[in-house]
Amino acid sequence: MVEQKHLSPVMILASIIFMSTFVPLSIDLYLPALPQMREYFQASEMLVNMTLIAFFLFFSVGIVLFGPISDKYGRKFSLLGGALVYTLASLICATSGSVYVLIGGRILQALGAGCIVTISTALIKDCFSGEKLTRILSITQALNVIAPMAAPIIGSLLLLYTSWRGAFVLLAFLGSINIIIALLLTEPLLPEKRYTGTVVQSMGLLVKFTRHAYFMLILIMFSLLAAPYMAYVSVSSFVYMNTFHLSPQLYGLYFSFNSACAVVGPFLYLHIAGRVSNRRITNACFLVTAISGVALLTIGQSSALCFMLSFLPFTIIESIVRPFTMDVLLKMVRTEIGTASALINFVPTLLGSVGMFVSTLPWSSFIDGLGIIILGALCGSTLILICIREMYSEN
Repeated sequence: MVEQKHLSPVMILASIIFMSTFVPLSIDLYLPALPQMREYFQASEMLVNMTLIAFFLFFSVGIVLFGPISDKYGRKFSLLGGALVYTLASLICATSGSVYVLIGGRILQALGAGCIVTISTALIKDCFSGEKLTRILSITQALNVIAPMAAPIIGSLLLLYTSWRGAFVLLAFLGSINIIIALLLTEPLLPEKRYTGTVVQSMGLLVKFTRHAYFMLILIMFSLLAAPYMAYVSVSSFVYMNTFHLSPQLYGLYFSFNSACAVVGPFLYLHIAGRVSNRRITNACFLVTAISGVALLTIGQSSALCFMLSFLPFTIIESIVRPFTMDVLLKMVRTEIGTASALINFVPTLLGSVGMFVSTLPWSSFIDGLGIIILGALCGSTLILICIREMYSEN
């Protein structure tokens, strides 16, 4: 690891954790304001949800764009550019006068966030290895729960004193903090370890990884489970506030409790990693996912509490899958870590945006749609798992 002149090891870890929270902060902070924004813009639920869907879709573009760039030009330069774009875009969102300007601002914001999150993942591999890498991945994923737990509560409290614009002003402030982190960072990627081809050729590194069948099958298999979770994020405010008639503040508490329970997953994975085989971890994740999907379709519409408790097991499983997947895949990588990090973040983000879009289709109810999305994603993951076990030996 390159010695940091201005950041201690603890500050590096704190910076990585902070950077990796930009997606949940960028989404969860303004979820309580979605119904208010629909009224302000006189727009449909689908159009307002496009501020979420567009963000997630272009976030995936930012990931694949800046991953290879960071392998060529270094982490510091890429991080500074991404943080500047994110901060300026947040200000555009805060001052937007139409839903279409807001969507445009969210697209730019997403590109910046994609860079920030990709660099945060690459820094973990740059700075840590072996068992320490596994431990840091689990710790960062666990502490990342703070963002989705606190963000909707903060967002709902902001609505007591300001409009939906206040959430984006706060995001601009957080983006400026990331600019400071980038300026203090000592470049960890030495010149001799950087990709020496052209920028266009550096994008070709993505193709190189997609040809690694085992890598890609594992990535897609677990990334499918991101679709139901992001579908939940997309429709949760409408379910709690329109279907069950909760206030924005009470919705924030329900959403935050679900997010807080996600802290169980990374710590559980940290406990079982190396003690329980990958096969058993995968089987358990799939079984609990099935139980959660069935619960949503049977008792999910009974009450807000039943809806939350039905989805809760899947929340915990999804929070196990994230560090599990990163741990398995990053240990396969020796070079072009930025590109690998880009793919590891890109695929679940892309599938998450698909889940967001599908969740807003004209289902009989959003809750039924969510249950079907969970079971559909599970079927896809199971088919891939069967293929993997047919083609490769399991650990």
